[in-house]
Amino acid sequence: MAQQLPHEEGTMLIHPPKDASGARRSTTSATFNFINSIIGSGIIGLPYALNQAGLPFGLLLLVIVALITDYSIILLIRGGNLSGTNSYQSLVQSTFGFPGFLILSALQFLYPFIAMVSLLSMVLTLTILIIVIIRSATFGPQILPTENAWAFAKWNAIQAVGVMSFAFICHHNSFLIYGSLEQPTLANWSQVTHVSVGSALIISAAFAVAGYTTFTGFTQGDIFENYCRDDNLATFGRFCFGLSIITTFPLECFVTREVLSNVFFRRDLSKVEHVVITMLIVAVCTSISLAYDCLGVVLELNGALSATPLIFIIPSACILKLSSGRWYQGENLIATILIIAGLFVMITGLTMTGLNPQDCSHGAEMFYCADANISGTAPPV
Repeated sequence: MAQQLPHEEGTMLIHPPKDASGARRSTTSATFNFINSIIGSGIIGLPYALNQAGLPFGLLLLVIVALITDYSIILLIRGGNLSGTNSYQSLVQSTFGFPGFLILSALQFLYPFIAMVSLLSMVLTLTILIIVIIRSATFGPQILPTENAWAFAKWNAIQAVGVMSFAFICHHNSFLIYGSLEQPTLANWSQVTHVSVGSALIISAAFAVAGYTTFTGFTQGDIFENYCRDDNLATFGRFCFGLSIITTFPLECFVTREVLSNVFFRRDLSKVEHVVITMLIVAVCTSISLAYDCLGVVLELNGALSATPLIFIIPSACILKLSSGRWYQGENLIATILIIAGLFVMITGLTMTGLNPQDCSHGAEMFYCADANISGTAPPV
């Protein structure tokens, strides 16, 4: 049974379980862990998102997605307090029953499954950010901007929202980090959320701008596709990217396997089942990765199919279901607007991606590499 703690305003807060180590942590430690949870694989596609949306409008959308993420994370914990639950799965099952649990399980399977095609840890992400900024200053001036490179907005902005949502999704870790706080109150959680999402926004915006301004309209879904093969600094970035995949792939595989176990078996897996399911997940994911190399489309689809409902729709729907007020009253109106916006992004994004998938380089070296001076010095006269 979860313990109930008195809230400052007289309501009761459900005391969530401690984290995996069994320890309570300060808000500073929890904030660092949450930033690490937010910044991940999706950041590699943010320059591409600016290419889709336009630089000024893309940055505006990035801020909006960050604000919605911040708000929906707080909604999750508030919903947990209202329903007496301490996990995303139990919140949805308590609110919408077994069908809701199945839908959430499918989304939570889909997100890490597709995320296994491209993954980054926080440390390696910061290393790659430094590399992208350096190359923006040394390599960017040698590439002429494309037509409409500095346009305020572009028609593919909705697809860009899906990519940005993929970059900010972190809701599956929210209850765990909330439970690690020394004093798990909504006030402390709001502070952790604001600082974490704000910090992630700054890092993401810097990465997106540095990458896009270097290549403008040539920006690929995987920013490393834009760099030349004899660029040693970019090659080191690719090494960091590959190392991150090797070290983090098993963690995401564990999430997908756990979802399958909860939905289809509802018990601990035997050793044989454990091995078979793990090999099946890895085989299918690897096959998809080898068969399709356009990361931009992958990010768009995953953002629209899984990240958008996990950020926009499900937390808001839970709050509306648990609230005693009408849908148009107070904060319920905000939740209603988020649901409508999420549905619009999902449907429109999937439609646009299906009808007009973006081209990519398919691993071929970009044309400008033939005359590029990778050292960053002025070309010979």
